Amino acid sequence: MREHHTMALTLSLPTRRRLRTLGFLSPWLIGFSVFFAYPLVATVYFSFMHYNQIQRPTFVGLRNWTYVFEQMPLFGPALWNTLWLVVIMVALRVVFGLTLGLLITKIKTGPGFFRTAFYLPYLAPPVAATVAFVFLLNPATGPVNGILSAIGVDGPNWFNDPNWAKPSLVMLSLWGIGDLMVIFMAALLDVPKEQYEAAELDGAGTWARFRYVTWPSITPIVMFAVVTGVVQTMQYYTQALVAGKLASGVSIGPGSVIQPGYPDHSTLTVPQLVYSMGFQNFNTGAACVLSLVLFAIAMAVTMLLMRKRSGLLSAED
Repeated sequence: MREHHTMALTLSLPTRRRLRTLGFLSPWLIGFSVFFAYPLVATVYFSFMHYNQIQRPTFVGLRNWTYVFEQMPLFGPALWNTLWLVVIMVALRVVFGLTLGLLITKIKTGPGFFRTAFYLPYLAPPVAATVAFVFLLNPATGPVNGILSAIGVDGPNWFNDPNWAKPSLVMLSLWGIGDLMVIFMAALLDVPKEQYEAAELDGAGTWARFRYVTWPSITPIVMFAVVTGVVQTMQYYTQALVAGKLASGVSIGPGSVIQPGYPDHSTLTVPQLVYSMGFQNFNTGAACVLSLVLFAIAMAVTMLLMRKRSGLLSAED
């Protein structure tokens, strides 16, 4: 006991403060190390190894990287589809969610009903929502093409057409826009009313009030929506896989292997390719390379958006 007391006395005050701070940070440090740092280091390590998850990994140098960038035929289409979804889907989700938020905050009658009606589709599980959406857009039996045919419009093949498959996925994401709508509504309701009143006294119209009052107040929320949307879309997997599988008409049974990307690899994304390479073809090295490429792109886009002059936040003098 005397030795511990003597040791405590010998520690200086700054050292004790550092140890106390480290103790408070230890839960986060453990979680960061276990769930981020170690997986990232392991991914980099296995990207230089030949590893089939059965035998011991062997060092192959840059062979996995060369294979992905020069010999993998589906890497280009998967990367293009992923970037297309990031640009189009994220942009439309932000615009659509902000528009709905503006409309619901302005209406006087039944805002609670409309808020609930637009938020409910977001609560549906991704697989169930995708199944329902594919049924609605079925070119032969779906009600959407039936309604279009009744008014004299030939509906497209939606998920069965390579030109319409990705736009159909975007429509699916807009159907579940309730999360962004609620976030934008909270931001819009938080804008001080005094600023709107002052703008009206100065003769500002609707567009001027939005540009000079609303937009500067909600740009941090828009920034949050864009960054999180980019990160989520870079991991886009379930909806594209389920939609392509259902549209192809191939039954899913025990032991069946799902080949993603139907039709004509138009819905193939990099996360699907990672799963296919790692857990269907047991090529862990190539899967790790794909994961690192996805991580690098996501980090680069996020850092670009976070810059004040290149992102959505206006620079402050």
